[in-house]
Amino acid sequence: MNLLSVDSVSKAFTEKVLFENLTLGISQGDKAAIVGINGCGKSTLLKMIGGEIAPDSGNVSIRKGTSIGYLSQQPNLSEDLTVWQAMFETENPVLLAIQRYEKALLHDQADEVAEAAAQMEQLGAWETESKIHQTLGKLGIQDTEKLIRHLSGGQRKRVALAKLLLSKADLIVLDEPTNHLDLETIEWLENLLNTENQSLLLVTHDRYFLDRVVNVIFELENGILYRYNGNYAYYLEKKQERMETKQAEVEKARNLMRREYEWIKKQPKARGTKAKYRVDAFEEIKEKANQKVGESQLAINVGMVRGGTKIIELQNISKNFGNQVLLHKFDYVFKRQDRIGVVGKNGVGKSTFLNLLTGELAPDKGNISRGDNTLIGYYTQQENSLPLDKKVIDVVKDVAEFITTGTGETISASVLLTHFEFPPATQYQPVAKLSGGEKRRLQLLQVLIKNPNFLILDEPTNDFDIKTLNILEDYLLGFKGVLVLVSHDRYFMDRLVDHIFVFEGNGVVNDFSGNYTDYREAKAEKEAAQKELEAKESKKIVAPPLPSPTKNTDKSKTKLSFKEKFEYENLEQEIAKLEAEKQVITEKISLGSISNYLEIQEQSKRIEQLTALIDEKSMRWLELAELVG
Repeated sequence: MNLLSVDSVSKAFTEKVLFENLTLGISQGDKAAIVGINGCGKSTLLKMIGGEIAPDSGNVSIRKGTSIGYLSQQPNLSEDLTVWQAMFETENPVLLAIQRYEKALLHDQADEVAEAAAQMEQLGAWETESKIHQTLGKLGIQDTEKLIRHLSGGQRKRVALAKLLLSKADLIVLDEPTNHLDLETIEWLENLLNTENQSLLLVTHDRYFLDRVVNVIFELENGILYRYNGNYAYYLEKKQERMETKQAEVEKARNLMRREYEWIKKQPKARGTKAKYRVDAFEEIKEKANQKVGESQLAINVGMVRGGTKIIELQNISKNFGNQVLLHKFDYVFKRQDRIGVVGKNGVGKSTFLNLLTGELAPDKGNISRGDNTLIGYYTQQENSLPLDKKVIDVVKDVAEFITTGTGETISASVLLTHFEFPPATQYQPVAKLSGGEKRRLQLLQVLIKNPNFLILDEPTNDFDIKTLNILEDYLLGFKGVLVLVSHDRYFMDRLVDHIFVFEGNGVVNDFSGNYTDYREAKAEKEAAQKELEAKESKKIVAPPLPSPTKNTDKSKTKLSFKEKFEYENLEQEIAKLEAEKQVITEKISLGSISNYLEIQEQSKRIEQLTALIDEKSMRWLELAELVG
């Protein structure tokens, strides 16, 4: 069943045509992604589908009765609403009932709480309410009474994402959903989208996400949309086959063009009997033969300023912001060619750590010592103010006109720009004409052309397309200096780092040897072992020992001992107390008196423990009752 049809749409901005007569369809069950270079029109296409802009021609149609939810890169939320109000701008009766209940709880209105709880019971809204708190918790949204105007761009996007996930739309459309999420949250979102019975269309540069969630990939290239029915690995395989086929066609056209060109040259200039059809065909062959196939194969062996024996040494470093401890007595001596990934939840101190390395921040305690020849290149999350009226090539030349490679060769700023997907025509345009992603790429080149020997990259993957990420990865694989990388792109981390600084919170930093996947596997094994241990512990219920079995039927031998009689008389009271506790907890959960999701989990575990205890004690009571006769 087709949910979405995009029929022959076209879109151009001033002189730039993004695509013409483009057609796309999403069926129920499709989990699709659009890939392509920055500026090819991916986000524009999603905006059309989301209803934010109209196509110049063609139609976007949604099947009758199909609900669609759209998350843009910069969601538009009302500034004057609280987080909770922004999330529930809806006519959905279940969500409205939950909103009423939460508001009554917040303002401690007992009568209103009771009425709202009864309404929720009637609508079967408790499971949804529990899921809301789980979603908010996973996305790091704690203060639901905070005004939208006081949130950062990343926080706003997480609020909009939570709103969309809870809307239960038939088709959800996501533009770069993993930006501004930490690694743990990305993995949670990945699992959620895999298990939810929703159709999906997204744009993302996260290659693991594409491989694990998506079953259809559309590639938008030079205004043409190619469809691949498979995940990212399948797409790479089939694209390579397409490129090889196209290359063969181009080579064939070039050979034919040479023969036709020789024929045309041999014809007399003044003769009017030249076969016009053959001349026209030659022009078509020429156009095909001049097509560019594949991607640039230019490789640059990275050079850098020669460093000394001492690089950077951290001794007993501590750093707090108010009551929040970000680093506590941290020690590390950087070694040549260290390749370190920095991971942890948002707000635990990753960017602060980078600013301590560069000297932009000073530690509260401890000492940071830098080698005399240590030259730091720092690419930050914040956009630098580029001179909009300057030509692209002049911005790079202002830093350096030439760069020395690892083999001692000298290449120009223009060659470096070409390698990073700035063709000569773009190099002589003003910066103002660049897209957001192109400006960030130019900012990166300003860092790289300095030939640093200590390179710090803070979330370099946020604004880059997959092609740029591949170029950057290849460049960094040849880098011989120290690399410190903060990124939520797991594929990027796996290729480039060999050990991880794990920021656990409260100033604790663990140094793990291995890449990100190694770390996640080790963590999963540890968590599984811990759960197994907890399960074993929960089954260990202390109970009085059973009497030894005996075949003696003498009534004097079957009478209870004083200890057993005491146990028998108290078991009924103990069982009654346990059942009463279980009843109270069950009623609290069903009436919604417990709103915190984690507390609900804990109380559910307690119900399991109580049930096991009641069963155990009831069996013991029956055994003693038989002896009593």
